[in-house]
Amino acid sequence: MEPRTKSAMNPDLMTAIRHLHKAIAAGGVDQRLLSLVHLRASQINGCAPCVFASIAGAKKAGETDERLHNVVAWRETPFFTDEERAALTLTEAATRIQDGAAGVTDEIWDAAADRFTEEQLNAIILEIAMTNFFNRINHTIREQAGKTW
Repeated sequence: MEPRTKSAMNPDLMTAIRHLHKAIAAGGVDQRLLSLVHLRASQINGCAPCVFASIAGAKKAGETDERLHNVVAWRETPFFTDEERAALTLTEAATRIQDGAAGVTDEIWDAAADRFTEEQLNAIILEIAMTNFFNRINHTIREQAGKTW
């Protein structure tokens, strides 16, 4: 499968994306957790370039192969903290809205709100939204795995 575009991204768009990433980073959430969120949403959406990039970024931030290999089955493993489980549950609920799922229920929200500050929750939600944004762009233009941006 060939990518549909080969042109560079619009500089104004790149500036906006950098500002969004800066806002996410300012939320005080560990980069490894944000990488897990990015990886899980990208797995759900079947976005190979984002799966590739999130694994590379997570490893750079110190994440282990054992945990990365088990994100897809995080509920059945002992490798994740309660905070990570709350973030992954929120990620799945916010990402799977097209599947006819209930979305982010009060129970899911409350579990995340019990473990993260409002600033941290905002960062996690923005990470989920940005990931879904990029997943959809990559599907549309048939971006290939192998880049880490």
